Amino acid sequence: MARVVLENVYKSFSGRKGERTVTPVTAEPLLSPVDEAPLVTVDKSSSQKSGSVNVLRRINLTIEDGEFMVLVGPSGCGKSTLLRLIAGLEQMTGGNIWVGEQLVNALPPKERDIAMVFQNYALYPHLTVYDNIAFGLRRTKLGSREQGVKSEEEQSPEQIPEWVENALVGITRSLPKGLRYLSDKEKAVDEQVRTVAQLLQIEPLLNRLPKQLSGGQKQRVALGRAIARNPQVFLMDEPLSNLDAKLRAETRTQIVKLQRQLGTTTIYVTHDQTEAMTMGDRIAVMNQGQIQQIAPPLELYKHPANQFVAEFIGSPPMNFLPVQIKAPLLIHHSQFRLTLPEVWASVLQNYDGRSLTLGIRPEHLSLSVPAPKNLSVQVDLVEALGNDTYLSVSLPKASTLQVRIPPDQLVQIGEQIWLSIAVDKIHLFDPQTGRAIRFDSNT
Repeated sequence: MARVVLENVYKSFSGRKGERTVTPVTAEPLLSPVDEAPLVTVDKSSSQKSGSVNVLRRINLTIEDGEFMVLVGPSGCGKSTLLRLIAGLEQMTGGNIWVGEQLVNALPPKERDIAMVFQNYALYPHLTVYDNIAFGLRRTKLGSREQGVKSEEEQSPEQIPEWVENALVGITRSLPKGLRYLSDKEKAVDEQVRTVAQLLQIEPLLNRLPKQLSGGQKQRVALGRAIARNPQVFLMDEPLSNLDAKLRAETRTQIVKLQRQLGTTTIYVTHDQTEAMTMGDRIAVMNQGQIQQIAPPLELYKHPANQFVAEFIGSPPMNFLPVQIKAPLLIHHSQFRLTLPEVWASVLQNYDGRSLTLGIRPEHLSLSVPAPKNLSVQVDLVEALGNDTYLSVSLPKASTLQVRIPPDQLVQIGEQIWLSIAVDKIHLFDPQTGRAIRFDSNT
């Protein structure tokens, strides 16, 4: 198990085919907290002149030992590229990556002690489930490390050389179990494969080929191959995207339970905010190659750092309306007026007369009666889900709003209704920067 630290990581791709991006060191280097190795820094103006495209910028992230960290964001935000940088499958333009106490910038993937689960499973179609899981183990020093096999200097002259043992294992592998030759290393591999198969409940599948498996079974085999190596870090790149909704929920629960049981540091990439909210100890929300906010799931939901996070986290997404501020506590919109709680008074003094963006989640709008503080809206769409009902409503000359109401409240399409806003649940954002405006909870 290990702590993973990303320090000022950049990644640029050349704007032209065959063109290489030059990354000069122009700024004072930062220092690593481990052994003060200098960071590589990036001259952004030089990159822009060379026609390169920055896909990751100023990525600073620490994943604690044993933590389940989720990287979430829309397609193209750079989350999978960041995962590939950690794995060593892509080369950084600048920055440092630490796995445990080791700086891994120059290490090839096989030396980083990291296991990766891919979106497309990446199973060998001609190998059985058993051999898919054992494949990586047979290329490690599992036998000598875990079974105490003697080194070449310590071996007696009568002992079979390793290359001969490997040949015998390969030749006899397809024979009946009693006729196979098993070296000490192969015995260790067999024990590890069967332990992992039992953990994932895939023991009956060990002799099947991948084409004989369902999507969920293939995903468990891919997980098993990663788990069997007992790495310092698990990397998972949208592993559930090929599964149907029911199987995705079941596998999601299984992955979380396995991670808690194994205690291995895990970095999980997804574009599905439901997966992120239900799986991660902490979530890093990414957009356009930068981290927008890092926080536990409920903190992201209740206290988004900016308008992008507020809109991306939550389903249906948060509603936004332009409003005028009149200090100390009045919010004015063409369709309603609101008086905020006293805790906002000191903050709103700085925004008197200015326009801000009001954010309110669908569940914080409720059916009400006509009043100046309420919104008169027309119902455009009703989605009855059984446990909840979602409404799509529109204000006169304004954008569409999403509303979540209890299922026992019946509303018809085309109906004119009034909605009240829970004033203690509103969010305010600066329309220029998108940053959240917050009051001091201690006042």
